Amino acid sequence: MDHIQIISDQTLYHDSVEPLKLELGGQLPEVRIAYRTWGKLNETRSNVILICHALTGNADADLWWSGMFAEGGAFDETRDFIICSNVIGSCYGSTGPLSTNPLTGRRYGPDFPRITIRDMVNVQHRLLKALGIEKVNLVVGASLGGMQVLEWGLMYPEIATALMPMGISGRHSPWCIAQSEAQRQAIAADAEWNDGWYDPARQPRKGLAAARMMAMCSYRCFENFQMRFGRDLQDKEVFKVESYMRYQGEKLVGRFDANTYVTLTRAMDMHDLSRGRGAYEAVLASLSVPTEILSIDSDILYPKEEQEELARLIPDSRILFLDEPYGHDAFLIDIDTVSRMVSEFKAELERRAQSAA
Repeated sequence: MDHIQIISDQTLYHDSVEPLKLELGGQLPEVRIAYRTWGKLNETRSNVILICHALTGNADADLWWSGMFAEGGAFDETRDFIICSNVIGSCYGSTGPLSTNPLTGRRYGPDFPRITIRDMVNVQHRLLKALGIEKVNLVVGASLGGMQVLEWGLMYPEIATALMPMGISGRHSPWCIAQSEAQRQAIAADAEWNDGWYDPARQPRKGLAAARMMAMCSYRCFENFQMRFGRDLQDKEVFKVESYMRYQGEKLVGRFDANTYVTLTRAMDMHDLSRGRGAYEAVLASLSVPTEILSIDSDILYPKEEQEELARLIPDSRILFLDEPYGHDAFLIDIDTVSRMVSEFKAELERRAQSAA
């Protein structure tokens, strides 16, 4: 995989030479943050929206969430200044396993330190500070992105004035951790893995593809596969659903990195808003910013009970349901509904701000 070729030529970079102390110990001696922006920052710097991407996503939100960008829509470039940065630990331009460790002169590879969602948010905060941004109107994201959204509300409530987490819980369940570990073991079982010290041009393709196929089974749901594929054959020996899964596996191998997959899934497994902060219920009760929670009825990875728990425990919150048979990935599929929900929340926040003025 040539990670340079899959990074948009519109990507911007912020290089920070200040060491980043990591939550679990150790540090990164320097950090590069890849990001994209859309629209213009207004004179009062009060029109900022921060998008947080999911596991295999990147800063190119206008590509993977294209239907959300429209005049009058969720992300309106005529009114909003929209930012999406690539998380640290990823392979789309920000510091991660494919980056060169300045202390050794070689790629980090499996030596890349353990990171958490809070480390990701700290780096995003560092970027906003460099851009001179002190307030964010809305932090929005799903899955891994939703984890970042919730952490923003606890770590920087003076900056993040509203949150919209989608398809996520307040702490990673044993069900999700088990899914992640099975996928990591599939990667490790590949003969090319070499304990993570593979040549990036010859990464463990079969293992990474198998991990992606396993993940796709949890990103969709029974009804989705039943309706879309049934028992139809692609040819005499291969079912259509088999062909689809193989395609998804190979597609990811062409644009992602195995060490990155391991790094980010481990970070997701550490997601727990209460870690080091006190009782879980009390921590959620301390969230002090308006929060709109989007739940996906057919999500088998993060079931709606977990979002209902968030809505019950976060004081100024409301829950919306996406009732579509697409599974966890519904936030990427039913774009019209998701865009409308974000737009309506933005309008409500604007009304609140006007009435408080």
